[in-house]
Amino acid sequence: MAAVTVLKDAPATATGSPSAVRYRDVLRVPHAAQLLVGSLIGRLPTGMAPLAILLSADHGAQYGTSAGPLAAVYLVANAIGGPLSARLIDHYGQKHALTVGAALSSTAFVALAAGPGKGWWAFAAVAVAGATRPPLDAALRTLWGARGMMPSSAHQRVALALDSGTEELIYVVGPLLVATIVTATSASWALVATAAVGVLGTALFVSTPVTRAHTGDSGPTHPDWLGPIRSPRLRALYLAMVCVGVTIGALTPLAVEAADQFNAPELSGGLPTALSCGALLGGLAYGARAWRGSTAGHLIVLSAGFAAGWIPVITAATPTTTLYAAAVPGLAMAPLLSAAFVMTSTFAPRGHTTEAHALLVAFLDIGCAIGTAAAGITHTQLLLPAGGAAAALILATARRRLTPDVPALAAAHA
Repeated sequence: MAAVTVLKDAPATATGSPSAVRYRDVLRVPHAAQLLVGSLIGRLPTGMAPLAILLSADHGAQYGTSAGPLAAVYLVANAIGGPLSARLIDHYGQKHALTVGAALSSTAFVALAAGPGKGWWAFAAVAVAGATRPPLDAALRTLWGARGMMPSSAHQRVALALDSGTEELIYVVGPLLVATIVTATSASWALVATAAVGVLGTALFVSTPVTRAHTGDSGPTHPDWLGPIRSPRLRALYLAMVCVGVTIGALTPLAVEAADQFNAPELSGGLPTALSCGALLGGLAYGARAWRGSTAGHLIVLSAGFAAGWIPVITAATPTTTLYAAAVPGLAMAPLLSAAFVMTSTFAPRGHTTEAHALLVAFLDIGCAIGTAAAGITHTQLLLPAGGAAAALILATARRRLTPDVPALAAAHA
């Protein structure tokens, strides 16, 4: 992978020790700040699109279909298309794959906004928009992860923590931006804005020298079609992330039910926002210092903490305490995902790094879909702590497997 050679041989400075690396040290790495900003802007459609699609379908009955299925099509298409796009990136490089993906996805959003008002057109446009969305998150973690542009493993850990923490801004800013645009103009213009933001962020990301230098890695002569899924270590991690996703997905319908229970409509949107705010703080705190123990140990502790953090939420007696309590599990959520990103980067097979990260997100999305459906059927708040508890059990069972054997790992990636 050509991008590895850009900063691979950078000397370890005094900031290279785990206890000394700070966010400013990561952002001082050439092009790191631009990559982060471009990635965050380019990923804003992830937070904007579901609400924009829902509002456009609700306000424009011209689609002849309900809003829910359209939003579901986008999420499912995204979960399927993300790993496929990531595999293209691993093989052909980031610049062209990300640019083409952004162009196709944004064109589909514009087509949805200006389409002929047919149900089949809406479903097709939403499917294309989701399936071709450029996986900027996986591309960034490839550049920042193992064998990437960071000069030390300490820089890598802090960089991935910074990414997982600031990613929560997408789910706070995105819906607010859509709501503002819809109030000022219309839902159709919110779709156009979603397209424009995606193009802008991707352009900023791919204009960096490290992105252009990433030419891909064909890996073995005979490609492994199962890719990262063949790795027992990654399978265990992915299964745990499905369980984490169940909790995240269950929150939205349960938040609506809590709003009805307390007669407090603000809880329907407030609980997910509080979770994201807690995750932002937790992610930044996790990366601000070095923590003892292995990444596998961190994953187990954080999963258990994520599960326990929901107990105050399900036992809260007032809307205010429920709202504030929702930030508590968020404090563990972003660090948990950050540790998962580090482990994915460590165990990703050669030639499948971006795909490995994209699959992690896809399995989270699958868990979210399961959790949303399960919460809608069972209406039980026990799903909230159950997902994290199941993830902790899976990770604890696989702990020895998830602890890297450094010599063997080095040989595997040689």
